[in-house]
Amino acid sequence: MDIRQLEIFVKVAALGSFSRAAEALFLTQPTVSEHIRTLEEELGVRLLDRLGRGAAPTKAGQLLLGYAQRILELHRGARQALDQFQGRMSGELVVGGSTIPGEYVLPALIGRFKEKYPDVAISLLIGDTQRVLDWVLEGRVEAGVVGAQIAHRVLEYRELMPDELVVVVPAGHPWRGKKTASLEEVRQEPLIVRERGSGSRHALERALAEVGLDLGAFRVVGEMGSTQAIKQGVKAGVGISLISKRAVAEECEHGILSCVKVKDLRFRRAFYLVLNTTRTRSPLAEAFVAFLLAESP
Repeated sequence: MDIRQLEIFVKVAALGSFSRAAEALFLTQPTVSEHIRTLEEELGVRLLDRLGRGAAPTKAGQLLLGYAQRILELHRGARQALDQFQGRMSGELVVGGSTIPGEYVLPALIGRFKEKYPDVAISLLIGDTQRVLDWVLEGRVEAGVVGAQIAHRVLEYRELMPDELVVVVPAGHPWRGKKTASLEEVRQEPLIVRERGSGSRHALERALAEVGLDLGAFRVVGEMGSTQAIKQGVKAGVGISLISKRAVAEECEHGILSCVKVKDLRFRRAFYLVLNTTRTRSPLAEAFVAFLLAESP
C-alpha cells in the first residue's frame, strides 16, 4: 500500500463514485480504477463493489476504510508537524459549520486565519448541526462550529460567541418598524421553520419548552432546509420566521426585511466549537482551534 492509493480509495468510498473521485482528485477515471485495482491485488481482497455508475465499500473495504482514514490523518499530521518545526505552517484543513456560522461567521474568520498563515488551504463544509456533528464523529472534519449542543460521550463543546433569534417579516408586513411582538401575536401568523436537525430549530424548540409550548401551537406553513430558503420564503410573503439575527442583519439594515423581537420569549443562544475527544488533531487543526477561541467576536 502507498499513501496515494489510500487517498484514492478513501475518496471513492466517500463519494460513492469512481468518476466523482477522479474529478475531485484531478485524475482520469482509468487512473483511479487502476490505483484501486492495484490496491485490491496487493491485499488480495475486493474493496469496492461496482454498482452501475456508483461504488460502495465491501465488508473488507469497510474494515480498511477506518484504518486508511487514520493513516492519512497521521500522514497529514506528520507533514504539518515537520513544517511547524521548521517555522512554517502549511497543509490542508477541513472544518465544518452549521448553516448560520458556516455562511455568516466562519468565512471571515477563515480569511483572517489565512492572512496569518497564507500557505494553509482550508475547506469549509456546511450542513445542519446534526450533519456537522456526524462529520466530527466520523473524522471527516477536524473541528466544527454549530448552533446547538447535542450530547455525545466523545464530543467536546466550547462556547465561541453569542447569537440571538428574531422574528423576521417582509417589507410590506404590518409589523414593519415594530420593535417587539408578543408570543400570542406570533402564534397568529403563518410561520416558516428550519428542518429537524437544525441548530436554529433546536434553539427555538428549547425556548418554547421553557414557556410550556411547542411548534404544534403555531401555524407552521413550511419547513425549509436552509436559512437562505427561509429568507426567500419570507420575502415572497409565505410567512414570517424566527431566524438568527446575524443571518438577516444586512437585509434588515437595508429595509428588505424587518426584524422584531419577541418580548415574552428568551431566544438567546451561542455558537459552539465542537471537537472529537477520541481523535488526535493535526498541528494545523490545533492552531485553527486556538485562533477561533482567541479571535471569535
